[in-house]
This record gives sequence, C-alpha cells and structure tokens, in this order.
Amino acid sequence: MAALTIRPISSKRDRKAFIDLPFRLYRDDPNWVPPLKGEALGLITPEKNGWYSHAKAQLFLAERSGSVVGRISAHFDTLALEMPATRGFGPGAGQWGLMEAEDEGIFRELLARAEQWLRENGSTRALGPISQSVWEEPGLLTEGYDHPPTVMMGHAKREYRGWIEAAGYRPVKELLTYDLDITKDFPPIVQRIIQSGEKNARIVIRQVDKSRFDEEAAIILGILNDAWRDNWGFVPLTEPEIRDVGVKLKPIVFNDLIRIAELDGRPVAFMITLPDLNEPLAGLNGSLLPFGWAKLLLWLRRPKVRTVRVPLMGVVKELQASRLASQLAFMLIEYIRRASVANYGASRAEIGWILDDNQGMRSIADTIGCSINKRYQIYEREL
Repeated sequence: MAALTIRPISSKRDRKAFIDLPFRLYRDDPNWVPPLKGEALGLITPEKNGWYSHAKAQLFLAERSGSVVGRISAHFDTLALEMPATRGFGPGAGQWGLMEAEDEGIFRELLARAEQWLRENGSTRALGPISQSVWEEPGLLTEGYDHPPTVMMGHAKREYRGWIEAAGYRPVKELLTYDLDITKDFPPIVQRIIQSGEKNARIVIRQVDKSRFDEEAAIILGILNDAWRDNWGFVPLTEPEIRDVGVKLKPIVFNDLIRIAELDGRPVAFMITLPDLNEPLAGLNGSLLPFGWAKLLLWLRRPKVRTVRVPLMGVVKELQASRLASQLAFMLIEYIRRASVANYGASRAEIGWILDDNQGMRSIADTIGCSINKRYQIYEREL
C-alpha cells in the first residue's frame, strides 16, 4: 500500500480539496445534506470568518497516491482559553474538528498530527470534535443517523464514535436536539400558563423587525450573553462574528419566526427559529449552478418546509429561577409554533442543541411533548 502523507493546507486549491472530501465520502448516505461549497469555504477562510479574529487554526489533509483520503482541523480560541476550566475550556484547552477519514488508520494519523500541532501551540488537553467554533457544529453525532440534520447541524459516519473512543478520548459533554410535532396543541397545563401570561399587562411578546436588523440583533445578543454566560462551553460572540453570522443568516430571518419577550417594556427573553434551509439544499449537491440559485431564491421568497429549527433561546439570568421564565418560554414557543404551521406549512420543529445538564430547558422540552431525536458528543483527552 502506498505511503500516507499528512500535510498542512497551504493554498486555495488545498482548501477546495478539504471541502470536496465529504462529497465523496457521503455520496451514498441519503441523510447527509451537501453544504453550499461557497459557504463551507468561507468558514475555513480567515478573511471570511470573524471567528479567526480571536482564534488560530491549522487544517491538515491526508493523501495517498495523490488522492485526498482524510482531513482534520486543529485550533484554539483565545477567548475560550480565558474561561474557567469548570465551564469546559479554559487554560490549555485546544480543539480539533472537521474530521473525515476513509478508515481508522488514516483517522489515527490525522488525530496524532492535530494533537502535535496543539501541543506545539501550548495546549495541554484536546476537545473534539468542534468544527471549528462552538457556535458552528460542535460534537459528534452518536444517535439519530437515520434522518437528515437540520440547518447548521452536523452529520457523521457511525464508525467515527468507535475510532475516537479507541484513541483514548472520554465523553465530556453531550448536546441534545429534540423533536416536536407542532401540529398538535400543547397540554392543557401549558395552555393555561400561556393564557395567564396573555392576561398579564406587564408581558409583551413581539416579532422582530428585520428592517432594524442590527438593532434587533444587538437586543438578542445582550440577552444571549447574559442568559448563557455560565453555560458549559459558552464563548461570547465578537463583533466580527456577529457581522459574518448576520450576513449568513439574514436571508432566512423572518419576522414572525423570531420573537422577543418584554417585561415592563424591557427585553428579557428571545427565541430564534429558522426554516430548515437543508430541505432546499439537499438537491443542489453543494452548488448554485446552473439553476440552483434560482430555485433557492424562489424558496427564500416564500419558504415552505416540513421542519423549523430553534437554534437559540434565552431568558435573562435574573429570571431563570422564577416561574416567569417558564411562562415566557412557553409563550414564545407557542406563538412561533402557530406561525410556523400557518405561514410556512411546517409540521415539526427541532429544538437544540441543548446541553445535557440544562435541566431548565430539558424540563420545558419534556413538558411540551418533545422527544430526543439526535445526540452529539464532545470528547476530551489530556495531551
């Protein structure tokens, strides 16, 4: 067998090869959704991804006989290094991700090279897979291979779990997504809580105004940073990241699917819901040419989907231990549920990811009749 070569990427051609590999490895997997290649390239191009303003990464390709047979990213986030270790990252924490390989031997060589790079850059432990920011696609899919991921969620081969665990990595944090049939009314007790909130003159649940995108985004970001600041793995979004995420998400932002809860006129909670962009992307094979752009543009004008995804919601820290927090959450979910069914034809929602120790959100999900449909695992090993 020809020798395996692991080398750092160094050119636009290398980045293209890095992006192209999954299209070959997953071509027979009906549940893999090909990303738009331009978007995928943007995530690994420092000039196009604000995450690189506070992070450093090195991408590696594995090649045999001139063909790409594997890939991996080694990286660290300077903001994550400043976190307390009890919140997931902290001093010495490096990460790896974007891992794909034809076989376990290739994976082990790639992982060893990524770990070497991390050690050379001061890391004393490695967490993965995290691809690449915790706000992108953290965790390895370990349950839920039988249906496609929703927008901005990952997919993986079943065998990867065994490879990672055989390499000495131990599970450190599990991320869960929940499935919800949104054509059904919520249980009577939840309906009563919502109706009580609607009678409370102090509470207003409003739609966002996309024409004031930057202002509304700032409000949501303020609540997010307060609500999530003690969560495992939380790294505040920076201005460059907010700018780039805004450009990426603005086309699939719809006023009635994003709501802000106000208490006495002050924003205290929010919920973001996105129509599942993966549904129209599934048939484009990563390219908008020759006619994919027209199909996607038509879809964006009036999207109809089976699924909507709730990637983020939060209630300010001061209210999180109160009954009001649950009431606001139920109201936000119910109002967006109605809009999703009536205006977008949706029949199901995917909520998450949710940290496995986030008992508040898991309790809300259980109460409204959700069931876990996917699990993503983050692993850790001392270097």
